[in-house]
Amino acid sequence: MSRQARTLWRLGTGAMLLAAAALASAQSAPAAWPGKPVRIVVGFSAGGPTDVVARAFADHAARQLGQPVIVDNKPGANTILAAEAVASAPADGYTLLLGATNHTMIPALYASRVKFDAVKSFAPVCTLAVSPTVLAVGPAMPVKTLAAFLQQVKAEPGKRTYATPGSGSSGHFASAHFTRLTGTSMNHIPYKGAAQAVTDLIGGQVDSSFATLGSVLPQVQSGKLTALAVAAPQRSPLLPNVPTFEEAGVKGYSADAWYGLLAPAGTPPAVLAALERVSQDFTRAPATVEKLRGMGMEAQGHCGAPFAAQLQREVRENTQLARDLDLKAE
Repeated sequence: MSRQARTLWRLGTGAMLLAAAALASAQSAPAAWPGKPVRIVVGFSAGGPTDVVARAFADHAARQLGQPVIVDNKPGANTILAAEAVASAPADGYTLLLGATNHTMIPALYASRVKFDAVKSFAPVCTLAVSPTVLAVGPAMPVKTLAAFLQQVKAEPGKRTYATPGSGSSGHFASAHFTRLTGTSMNHIPYKGAAQAVTDLIGGQVDSSFATLGSVLPQVQSGKLTALAVAAPQRSPLLPNVPTFEEAGVKGYSADAWYGLLAPAGTPPAVLAALERVSQDFTRAPATVEKLRGMGMEAQGHCGAPFAAQLQREVRENTQLARDLDLKAE
């Protein structure tokens, strides 16, 4: 082979190698996201506060992303089924979890029975909304102040009742935290959901409930229930005459319920960044703020590292609380 032929052969081989490398790079690079519908899994039935937040966000995200965003309700096992489905899904941004406060209670109650880690198996995107816990009483306990409530509870230790949406629910933990903080003893009445708990509270079958504001707001506004205190740093603009627990004399009590977006661990940073932008836009939109306030919630966008730190802190606190008070799941 002549020198010229050898030179041409080397040039041709080099060009083919460069072309092959470029093709391999193009094939390994992730496609533009999203290129197909996105699914948001919710661990509660349709119609509840988590589902409502999920559907409001899905509508907003679909407009922002140019792809359908579908809400998939997968209730059961205190949201464990939904969390397992997302934790085991491909980390490609097409399967997400709309979680709530009880996500950080799973390790305290089911650590040896679940196939995922509530923190490590997920990439926290952003919180989307927050709803304070309200201590509400019905006709079975017709008091008007937190001080009067505590007086009756302390006079009858272990006899007064509080309703929750179920053992191991956020309401259960909020109630247990209150009794530990105030040195009181009350009888826990668990229900299978907030709706029945509120119905029996109105009917006088139970005395009280540490409920999310959204679940009791219409009944409080109509006078069927009385709100004694709000577990938030400031009073709710929806109940301006109801004091915070701090104002009413119970210091250090906080029990906000959050609703937030999580992706499977390992989701590409570019996808997480895009989801964060959509989430931030959602929480800042005037239509979102108005819609959520009508349901007793406030829009809130704590994203990335702050959201991850919140999850870690809550897991530690809830695990300690469950251990101290011997809280058990059903």
